[in-house]
Amino acid sequence: MPFAALQDPQGKYLIEKHTIITAPSIQVLALTHQKQQSLGFKLGSSAQNPPKVTVPRNVVVVGNPVMPFMGTPPQQLDNLPGAEEEAKEVAQLFGTQAITGKVATKEAILKLLPQAQLIHFATHGIFDSVQGLESALAEGFGGAIALAPAGKDSGWLTANEILDLKLNAELAVLSACETGRGEITGDGVIGLSGSLISAGVSSVIVSLWSVPDAPTSELMKEFYQNLQHNPDKAQALRQAMLSTIKQYPSPRDWAAFTLIGEAQ
Repeated sequence: MPFAALQDPQGKYLIEKHTIITAPSIQVLALTHQKQQSLGFKLGSSAQNPPKVTVPRNVVVVGNPVMPFMGTPPQQLDNLPGAEEEAKEVAQLFGTQAITGKVATKEAILKLLPQAQLIHFATHGIFDSVQGLESALAEGFGGAIALAPAGKDSGWLTANEILDLKLNAELAVLSACETGRGEITGDGVIGLSGSLISAGVSSVIVSLWSVPDAPTSELMKEFYQNLQHNPDKAQALRQAMLSTIKQYPSPRDWAAFTLIGEAQ
């Protein structure tokens, strides 16, 4: 449910009146809170301390890798120039380099993720158990993130593979299509977001549908600019949505993203 796009009788969107954060289940809420308390690094500060924003030391930003194949017969996914621009601008904000093109392989990225304090993927995402992905992905359910193929590796980073990682990031942003979808259970949605949280990430931003390239790039740049001045990730996402609405008024263009886990 895109709560941000719900309207009151006067036509006001919920995001125009409230800051929104999602907890898929009480268990997930307890897990993310416990993880947040254990992190030595903080993007923000606790309620007892003055607001403060700290620039993370280890940031992994991936954008527009050489795309993998899917379908029968296999077809290569479309290039995402807007995602590459987005990744480069996000990386610049944190004084690092975006990982793009053929070097953004799954092997290379997996080596970096355990030390990352902030993770940003700007690429294709997919929730698909029947549309022709290889059996390893089809059996995993919950979706996958597109990275560059290399050798015998297809380039797909699946929810199951993420579940096996040991991560310490305070925030992971999946700026890609359908990254918030998954199998609905009593414990919440089993998918990429749940896998990241279970792997050790305390806050995750994911999408609920196939997001358009240009508005998503604009929204993400606004989000990180806001985050540099306000440690509250939920408020930073809200302000980014309100800014994006001015240029892209349709909820399809800005309401897909939701913050799961901890706001600070």
